[in-house]
Amino acid sequence: MHFDKLEARAPELRERALFKDLRAILRATRPRASALRKQLQGIKIEEVKTRADLAKIPVVRKSDLVQLQGDDPPFGGLTAAKASGMRRLLVSPGPIFEPDGHGKDWWGAARALYAAGVRRGDILLNTFSYHLTPGGHIMESGATAIGCAVIPAGPGNTEQQIDAIRHYRPRAYCGTPDFLKIILDKAAELKRDVKSIERALVSGAALPASLRQELEKRGVVVRQCYATAELGVIAYETSTPRGALNEGMVVNEHIILEIVRPGTGDPVQPGEVGEVVVTRLNKDYPLLRLATGDLSALLPGKSPCGRTHLRIRGWMGRADQTTKVKGMFVHPRQVADVAARHPEIGRARLVVTRQKEQDAMTLHVECAGTGDGLAAAIADTLQSVTKLKGAVVVAKPGSLPNDGKVIADERPIS
Repeated sequence: MHFDKLEARAPELRERALFKDLRAILRATRPRASALRKQLQGIKIEEVKTRADLAKIPVVRKSDLVQLQGDDPPFGGLTAAKASGMRRLLVSPGPIFEPDGHGKDWWGAARALYAAGVRRGDILLNTFSYHLTPGGHIMESGATAIGCAVIPAGPGNTEQQIDAIRHYRPRAYCGTPDFLKIILDKAAELKRDVKSIERALVSGAALPASLRQELEKRGVVVRQCYATAELGVIAYETSTPRGALNEGMVVNEHIILEIVRPGTGDPVQPGEVGEVVVTRLNKDYPLLRLATGDLSALLPGKSPCGRTHLRIRGWMGRADQTTKVKGMFVHPRQVADVAARHPEIGRARLVVTRQKEQDAMTLHVECAGTGDGLAAAIADTLQSVTKLKGAVVVAKPGSLPNDGKVIADERPIS
């Protein structure tokens, strides 16, 4: 059962619609968004029709937002609407300033809630924060779009929340998975009935299999979503027709998601771990190729739930692997630069270790053949780019780990 027909449309129809909407949004917003104009320099909007075309546009990194917003407040020249025209003006750690616009389900949370089993007429206990940060508002907007009443609880005040659960009998919960466990544990300690909660959509913290199993043994079916304060809900878990958990997460509608090599904007091969880059089709806040700093990978095939958008493996760690070696920072983009100067290289991985009480680095590269002097040439390029000497080891294609790591710091912590 789907939120609407868009979720089950043919992938080629969705792809055409996504890029048609993207071009329309860029045409309308570029004149009013200075940072977007800069990002689109040299790009003809009418020629952005495929993912290959999209990949020609530079990425904007989440880590750049603080400086962009400081240079051009309040939103760094990335919004088409003025701050005074927004519904809410929010603040995330950083600080990063986030707009909340008008319109139904502005953050795209309704599909994730629906996939988690939330339905019209349900009461939802929302424990994400409402204080300055977007979390509470993201989930409430989705619940409202479905037709739910919301208890705007926020985090903390566990006993008061238990009183609210006993009185209002909410069927659904939103928040972190560990806070749900805290509520259930405290209710058991106090011998209070909170069994009305049957469904949960969680985010913002790890959900290990052991915790999911414990929560479900206590009567709560738990699904999770991947969301950020800038982009809203990016992807979400789904269930089989029999209610079992499907592998991975389905990408939200109105999102163009790419997986790129960390430190670059270059898409990786399907199935390879890389950095999540998202283009959000939103006319108020048209984020174009925002590099989230998170790692994931695409899953092959269609989800058993019948939704036809791309699937990802979920959150797999952070892509920002900047490392200090001998007092100098080495960035993933520098490793990518070395690889780009040698077409023979497929995947590359810089390993940092300690040898004889000194930092040492070795660049492992996948190449079909060794070639005369190839390793020495790559080592020269490595030194030229990073200003540091390093060894080079040539490996067979497919032999390096597929974990998204461009720089692996293997030095002992102590």
